[in-house]
Amino acid sequence: MIAAVALTAGCSSRDAVTTDDSAGSSALTIVDQRGKTITLDGPADKVAFTVMPAPAIFAAVDRSYDRIVGINESTLTANRGGMFATMFPGSAESPVVAGNDFVPNVETLLQLDPDVVVQWGDRGTGVTEPIEAAGMPVVGLEYGTQEDLENWITLFAQIAGKPERGTELVGWQHAEIAKMRDRVAKQSGERPRAMILSKTGDTYSTTTADGYDGFQFDLVGADLVTDGFVSDSGQVNAEQILAWNPEVIMLSGFDTSTPADIYADSRLAGTSAVKNKRVYKTPLGGYRWQVPSAESPLMWQWMNQILYPTERNGELRTQMRDAFDDLFAYDISEDEIDQVLRLDMNGDAADYDQFRR
Repeated sequence: MIAAVALTAGCSSRDAVTTDDSAGSSALTIVDQRGKTITLDGPADKVAFTVMPAPAIFAAVDRSYDRIVGINESTLTANRGGMFATMFPGSAESPVVAGNDFVPNVETLLQLDPDVVVQWGDRGTGVTEPIEAAGMPVVGLEYGTQEDLENWITLFAQIAGKPERGTELVGWQHAEIAKMRDRVAKQSGERPRAMILSKTGDTYSTTTADGYDGFQFDLVGADLVTDGFVSDSGQVNAEQILAWNPEVIMLSGFDTSTPADIYADSRLAGTSAVKNKRVYKTPLGGYRWQVPSAESPLMWQWMNQILYPTERNGELRTQMRDAFDDLFAYDISEDEIDQVLRLDMNGDAADYDQFRR
């Protein structure tokens, strides 16, 4: 259980400070990832999120969806397509306060009247100033590293008035990182060559080692074939994928592509992953597992077992039951675990039987 993990997270440089004013109310002061100080009247009752992965992380911190009043359009799609709307039915009808470009809908935000808005802090002032000019506090986030993820958890715990919960969840992440590193160190053989792949129509795109995948692919014992690849758009042609010749392809959860689509694409027929049926759609739990989230330790376990197949032992399923209970106060069923792991799409892939009940 997550709650049983030793709390290894130290004090954050972004610790919130609570002060009492003359009227006796408690003000909450937070330093966001821009280095900007934000003062709230107290723990927020209403929070709006223009950024995509953040609501599920906040819900894991709070073990509730009750304070979330607005979300990104892409988050709404993920909520409706996965487990989130099952766990938190209201999330399927949340008002949209930004699209994929993260430009805030200030009119909608004003109607929702949140205590604080969570927005990217590393994409220029054009996405933050309109919110602040309308009189709403903004907590700015940065993206790309495990440290960033841990800062999000810490900041959200402060916003919710639950700093100890943030320490607990960061401690769990640290403990799982240590366990995974120890596990990988004991695994023999060459590290499998792997990648994340998106396919929209006839166009491919991928991730690079400069982002979060540089951390998590190394953590789980894979050589990320895109190491050194440079592309502003992420687009990549079939010839380059053939040259990389990945042994394992993990398909993005941000598009509708399936392993069957990749097997049917003659342009990739020569890759080891296609020849050996090692193409897998990444799971969709509270959010898309492939990006930094409160569920990242589950993604690491899934990735490692894909790369280094084991006998069916139920390890990941057990971890999922414990994690969904602790993160989301939800008793996930066996059928729902199948859904998260995309057994409908991945069932015929090599060694995927290890995840069956």
